[in-house]
Amino acid sequence: MNTHLMLVLWAVNLLIGGVAAWGALGHETVGYVQWYQFTVLAFTHFVFSYVAQQFLAPKALSFVQSSLGSQYSESLGPAATWADDVRSEAAYSWSAGFHFVDAEDSPPSSCSVSESRDCGSGQCILTAIANYTTRVVKTSLSATQRQEALKFIDHFLGDIGQPLHVEAEEVGGNDISAKCSGSSTNLHAAWDTGMLTKNVDANHGGTATAYASYLVGQIQTGSFKSLTSSWLSCTSTTEPTKRSDASIESDIRSLVSASEDASAAITPLECPLVWAQEANAFDCSTVFPFTSGADACTGTYYSKAIPVIDLQLAKQGYRLAAWLNVLFDGATNLS
Repeated sequence: MNTHLMLVLWAVNLLIGGVAAWGALGHETVGYVQWYQFTVLAFTHFVFSYVAQQFLAPKALSFVQSSLGSQYSESLGPAATWADDVRSEAAYSWSAGFHFVDAEDSPPSSCSVSESRDCGSGQCILTAIANYTTRVVKTSLSATQRQEALKFIDHFLGDIGQPLHVEAEEVGGNDISAKCSGSSTNLHAAWDTGMLTKNVDANHGGTATAYASYLVGQIQTGSFKSLTSSWLSCTSTTEPTKRSDASIESDIRSLVSASEDASAAITPLECPLVWAQEANAFDCSTVFPFTSGADACTGTYYSKAIPVIDLQLAKQGYRLAAWLNVLFDGATNLS
């Protein structure tokens, strides 16, 4: 079946069935920001008229399409929620701890992520990204294993941009009572689901595709365009970095080089750590200045949160494209 038609049918199904949030809608959006490369955004949800090689470079796009196949409409979007879907299964219960890093800081007064303090066991999202980055390009693995690695990368590069996935306080906000438009929830769920769903329903037709179109437009010609070069740098403004020249290219090249030594341990990378620190900073500025039991989906709290959600989803989608481009095409190809 034609790839464009498959994506149209998938989008129609999404519209009919409804959507969830950063757990599903958000991850689909992060994935779509990679896949959804258009020079002309026609503001129709389902007809992909002009596909440009602007985010995923040719070899990365080819790998995504061939690896994910018709099961996922050859697209990162439908595949992005797989890691959440399987974490509750016995066969994948070991993966649950890879969706976050528990920053032992003190928001809202002090925010930080430390590799040695917060991922000392080696079982967190930072090490998971490094591990699956090496596996996705390992040709000695089966196609199924490499597809699994791709789906984990697709998901984890989204998770690391969610402020409460890089925070231990109150179990990442799960133990803080909240409301969303009057319905009882918790702060983590409000960020994962409630506020994003309200925003997409109100402003983007209730669909992941329309929302992704908006974010891609902001990246290509809108308010995010001037920021994209900084998104590809891995320099922290709040924490010291290991290398002054930290970048996606240097991160991946050092990792792939080290992985050629079978005895070498897979260690966390510079870029994901910096990205976790960026997301974690919002825990102090935006997330945890919150009154327990309040409605997160109304008023000033909501209006301050939505721009952060937009920024983080667009940023991590762009970074995922760059990550895959370096792996398969040798450079980000996004400058």
